[in-house]
Amino acid sequence: MKEIKPILTGSHLKLLAILIMFIDHFAAYLLRDLEGLNPLFFTLGHREVDLYFLMRCVGRMAFPIFAFLIVEGFLHTRSRFRYGRNLLLFALLSEIPWNLVHSGTLCFPTQNVFFTLFLGYVGLCAIERYRADVRRQAVALLGLLVVSIFLRADYGCSGYGFILLLYVLRQRPLLRAVIGSCILPARWLAGLAFIPISLYNGRRGFVHGAVAKYAFYLFYPLHLLLLYLLRLWLL
Repeated sequence: MKEIKPILTGSHLKLLAILIMFIDHFAAYLLRDLEGLNPLFFTLGHREVDLYFLMRCVGRMAFPIFAFLIVEGFLHTRSRFRYGRNLLLFALLSEIPWNLVHSGTLCFPTQNVFFTLFLGYVGLCAIERYRADVRRQAVALLGLLVVSIFLRADYGCSGYGFILLLYVLRQRPLLRAVIGSCILPARWLAGLAFIPISLYNGRRGFVHGAVAKYAFYLFYPLHLLLLYLLRLWLL
């Protein structure tokens, strides 16, 4: 049987992830409230399969790809401090759009997914830093797990653990896909993300320079703000 050649660069995965995320968030924050734009296709048992449902199913693949890119970024970044700082900076920057799109106010009890990505990244740093000291490593990872629980960021402690899993099993792709598919909500749907991940060829791709890099970071808070404004206008 002919082996499938990896054809996707990191840039391709980034574009795919933000497209899937936008599809998911468009359905979650806008489509479900727009009458007449959410057709019912068929009923499967007690489940009504409409456009909203299908878009949310597709959206389950976004976080696993972003988590995979965090691991790749950790392995290849020139400055782990700057990489982590940027994740934290955009986590803070995204809080207002996150709160607005969820509640229409500046306060909401959960935090955006950038915090989960940041905690996962710090966990990877802890694994590397305390590789020779298992006790300190365990304390650091457990401490970050507790923070992820109390912070109540998107995907929470399961998302944090998922990032660590992708790193630990990075040399065992099949096992990574099987176990990873069991960790996140909507398991088999999230597991579909391992199809494009398996096609990753290890190359950075066409995204170069600070402008392009930060454009991907900025897409998250900007698209949340856009969806919030669209909802105000349309509803």
